[in-house]
Amino acid sequence: MTPEPEQSAAARLAPMANAIRALSMDAVQAANSGHPGMPMGMADVATVLWSKYLKFDPAAPDWADRDRFVLSAGHGSMLIYSLLYLSGYASPTIDDIRNFRQLGSVCAGHPENFLIPGIECTTGPLGQGLAMAVGMAVAERHLNAGYGDALVDHNTWVVAGDGCLMEGVNHEAIGLAGHLRLGRLKVLWDSNRITIDGSTDLSTCEDIPARYRASGWHVIECDGHDFADIDRALAEAKAHDASPVLVECRTIIGKGAPTKQGTSGVHGAALGDAEVAAAREHLVWTDAPFVIPDAILADWRAVGARGAAAHHEWQGRLDQSSKAAEFAARMAGEMPATGLDGFIAGLLAEPKKVATRKASEMALEVLTVDVPAMIGGSADLTGSNNTKTKATTPLTADDYAGRYLYYGIREFGMACAMNGMALHGGVIPYGGTFLIFSDYCRNAVRLSALQQTRAIYVFTHDSIGLGEDGPTHQPIEQLMSLRLIPNLNVFRPCDVVETAECWALALSTPNTPSVLALSRQNLPQLREEGGMLSARGAYRLRAARAARKVILIATGSEVEVAVATADALEAEGIGADVVSMPCMELFEAQDEAYKSDLLPNLPPEQLLRVSIEAGATLGWDRYTMANGLKIGLNRFGASAPAEDLYAKFGLTAEAIVPQIKTKLSI
Repeated sequence: MTPEPEQSAAARLAPMANAIRALSMDAVQAANSGHPGMPMGMADVATVLWSKYLKFDPAAPDWADRDRFVLSAGHGSMLIYSLLYLSGYASPTIDDIRNFRQLGSVCAGHPENFLIPGIECTTGPLGQGLAMAVGMAVAERHLNAGYGDALVDHNTWVVAGDGCLMEGVNHEAIGLAGHLRLGRLKVLWDSNRITIDGSTDLSTCEDIPARYRASGWHVIECDGHDFADIDRALAEAKAHDASPVLVECRTIIGKGAPTKQGTSGVHGAALGDAEVAAAREHLVWTDAPFVIPDAILADWRAVGARGAAAHHEWQGRLDQSSKAAEFAARMAGEMPATGLDGFIAGLLAEPKKVATRKASEMALEVLTVDVPAMIGGSADLTGSNNTKTKATTPLTADDYAGRYLYYGIREFGMACAMNGMALHGGVIPYGGTFLIFSDYCRNAVRLSALQQTRAIYVFTHDSIGLGEDGPTHQPIEQLMSLRLIPNLNVFRPCDVVETAECWALALSTPNTPSVLALSRQNLPQLREEGGMLSARGAYRLRAARAARKVILIATGSEVEVAVATADALEAEGIGADVVSMPCMELFEAQDEAYKSDLLPNLPPEQLLRVSIEAGATLGWDRYTMANGLKIGLNRFGASAPAEDLYAKFGLTAEAIVPQIKTKLSI
């Protein structure tokens, strides 16, 4: 085929790019809110990428072998909304775009993956889109190692801004990507040298291309407004598979707005009626707002139609593959049968006293054999988090078939990569660090919940029970803080049986991420019966023997303390239920009949509710009620052996029983 002449290519692409600019400035102007500068500046680059290099099919947004397109600079959301509409996706519609940032429109202020099928991930918190793309690229290489080029052979393209590259998580992400030599990852840097505050000269002087090269990336430069130069750079980027690629696209923010382009004034505010009118004249765009000329729209729809052939060819290969059913099940996130029931039955027959971090490892030894989609890892704490099993060999640049990632000291980068893997599909990521370091990756955990991903966080060393490392490592507020995040199941199992149940529950919720908060210290096995009791979120571990006066509600390592407290109370004729509450979120999902049976709504003088957890007591009022008793820790810990700390801070039966008797006026 004869290449398209340079001049005619530019003549066709320029109006297509201007359609992005027109929609972007019109939508932001109508909303009087938004960021028109980035989509107007990157319109030329995006037009070349989508029209020639991106593999996609608007009729099948979830096609497994599509290229992933990640708008890391999510504030410029009108870029992706324009591209999806113009190229023929069913969503968004022109009415959605007309109602940009308004209630009921899928065109939210920042792209949300759960609103539009063509949005690969929720972006907006800068840097995280690029970091999630690292996880997508990992998933692609891993699945390629198992299913070959016939079924898995695609790139992950990222549009990132100056802000994305400044964020600390960017350093973590590019270091990991370079180390793993993720050659299918291509980052297009919108190098416009502007942030909200003004020129990037105000805040940075680093040599970004040198930093990327030092991290093992291949770096290319281009003029982001010269179609031929963009084409050259993207062709080189696509052809380079030996390492991840950064393409510095030198652009002008707000390109086309004659008096505001190139300034911070176009970054995060509507252009204004006068500037929009001037931009229309400058771009020779005579149509009314939200109207795309038929010829230009036809060119864009032809771009969208191009992907149907590639999709059809891929579908033919899938249909002929002996692994078709297996691959489809993997990409659908289906869970195979596991031997966990048998494992739990063995524990009930032969109880084990182990730390719940060890109990987690024991469950994982079973699960990682039975669930090949699971990819584990740890942020340099493998031996402490107990996340590696015999079935999970290292995933490296030399062996993408491995199933264990050594993330290094990159907690935030790890969490983002886990989100990317989960969003890509075909893998179920889990990763470990200490619970105290959940603060390093909290925003990614929040995005796990917002994006409805099955990412499983193994947060060990979950209390002052970790002992001698002291208050810098002892979590106090983290448990309750994580419970504040909507659509996140926070599990804190009390023994080896509950830990196995919590793993089963975490794997069974494809649209809800999970946290497993696990102990360093050994805990006795308190469960003597099976039945997946943890699925209720809370259950009566032991019923009162004497007349019931107290309900002790505890989680994790403090369930053992609750049992000892109950024994002491019963010895004095004070009946006490022990309720284990491994997951507040699942308990809240139960019907009222179950909840009121477990926690009857009686005044404290008739039935005192007591919570016991080695952490912040804020929030426990929900279960203790206003006049209940909350045993916990509302100060930082100390450096000492675990048993000494529990005694010092009153987390023992000897310290709790007198408080209960005082409350009961006994």
